[in-house]
Amino acid sequence: MAEQPALTALGFDFGLRRIGVAVGTTVTGSARDLTVIRNTEAGPDWAGIASLISEWRPDLAVVGVPYNMDGSRSDLTVRAERFARQLAGRSGLRVETVDERLSSREAEASLKAERQDGRRKRSVDAGAVDMRAASVILERWLAAEHSP
Repeated sequence: MAEQPALTALGFDFGLRRIGVAVGTTVTGSARDLTVIRNTEAGPDWAGIASLISEWRPDLAVVGVPYNMDGSRSDLTVRAERFARQLAGRSGLRVETVDERLSSREAEASLKAERQDGRRKRSVDAGAVDMRAASVILERWLAAEHSP
């Protein structure tokens, strides 16, 4: 069986005010928090996203799509899917989606644990949770699709 090439991916946790971003690779199967991009009624900061793509040169992007706990769709589901389509169109990247249910809770718990055991000095704010949720989303994709 031929070895798959190493891929770099950007992960996105879409939100109405902020979009958390993470970067990861299939080599390690892990992701790390990167930054937060502003999202307003006028839309995401596409220039900021383009800058990240230029800097990191990812092979693809992974966008978390939120579903209700029962698996049903919501308005936010539709908006996240639209963001994923726009990201693909604007960047030319392959864009994959991942069910992001409970990613923010997992992210917040992870950050609080780091703070309690001294690995994190700063308090846990919404931006930190968004970035970590993007890492969780990307690591879910890496585990499901491209584990080392």
